Amino acid sequence: MSSEPVKTPKSRRVLLIGCAVGVAAIGLAVSGIMDRAKSKQELETWTNEQAVPTVRLVQAVHGPSNERLVLPGNVSAYYTGSLFARASGYVTVWNKDIGAHVKKGDVLAVIAAPDLDQQLAEAKAQLVQMQAAVTQAQANADLGRVTDQRTSRLVAQGWSSQQQGDTDRLTAASRVAALEVARANVTAQQAVVSRLEELTRFERITAPFDGIVTARTVDIGDLVNAGGTSGKALFQVSDVHEMRIYVNVPQAFLGVMKPGIKATLELPGQKERFEATLVSTANAIVENSRTALVELQAPNPDGKLWPGAFAEVHFHIPSDPETLRVPATALIFGPNGMSVAAVNKDSKVELKQVRVGRNLGDDVEIRSGVSLSDRLIDNPLESLASGDVVQVAGASPALNKEASRAETAM
Repeated sequence: MSSEPVKTPKSRRVLLIGCAVGVAAIGLAVSGIMDRAKSKQELETWTNEQAVPTVRLVQAVHGPSNERLVLPGNVSAYYTGSLFARASGYVTVWNKDIGAHVKKGDVLAVIAAPDLDQQLAEAKAQLVQMQAAVTQAQANADLGRVTDQRTSRLVAQGWSSQQQGDTDRLTAASRVAALEVARANVTAQQAVVSRLEELTRFERITAPFDGIVTARTVDIGDLVNAGGTSGKALFQVSDVHEMRIYVNVPQAFLGVMKPGIKATLELPGQKERFEATLVSTANAIVENSRTALVELQAPNPDGKLWPGAFAEVHFHIPSDPETLRVPATALIFGPNGMSVAAVNKDSKVELKQVRVGRNLGDDVEIRSGVSLSDRLIDNPLESLASGDVVQVAGASPALNKEASRAETAM
């Protein structure tokens, strides 16, 4: 007789329920494990994608056939004359005011200089005296010569002593010398008179050339002193038929600054533009600014250009159209010099050493190291190295996923 207990229907039902619960628990555990594995894989993929930097690309371009360089310039008159007094006295009249057009020799002002006039009158009187002294010396010299000739014949005939003959001969020579001294005094006095006459001409302030009066600092009754050049000039006259424009050009552009280069002038407050031509350079660079002074000239038939004006000078510089340019933000400053970061077809970085030309502000000329087909990274990270994988902003998702897988494989 068996001792195994007989299972009732209730106990069998409990057993079935327990088995079902166990199977469900195992299913939930397996599902959770699979979900966690999938989430881990997705997290790893997302992390790898985030580790690949996203970059924006730029490309080198050809420079224009003609480029413009804009620099500040100063407009000056072709000639400028500052007129000072050469005669001391009082201003009795002035004839030309600022803005007046004058011709060479026009009287701008008159100075009354009585002291100078008296000196001239005295010098002329002294000259007359000295000329009379020459006449007197000439008579004495003639008398001495005649006496010496007569005495020399008497000495030869024995009617006069040798001593008397020597005395008359030396007296004649002395009177000839006195005549030469008198003539020299006349010459010296004539020079004094001429100098004073020249000074009296400076009592009339005249225009040195055709132009415009741009400054007048005197009025009637003003006392002026001769030889004063430290103060303000009495008048300033400027020749404005053609203007000179002076510009300080940076050293990088001096190689193309040749006579004949054209430029356009733009002045604040004026809509009209003016054409100018470069005529000369200083051939010397200022050390503290690394610039050199260049001179341009511009016709000014209508007088619209004024001396002392500020101008924006737009140079029309011929350039090599084959020269490549890249944005300055694409350059990498490294210990080995300048370089750029290019992206190849596999989305990998390739650092390229470049030789830089002129800095044009936003762009930089590249002498060598890049080509038009190179895809360059704009604002590259300093930590980028050759072989790094990057994502290109705006590229297809498939391309960027391929870059992420390449980064994972590395």
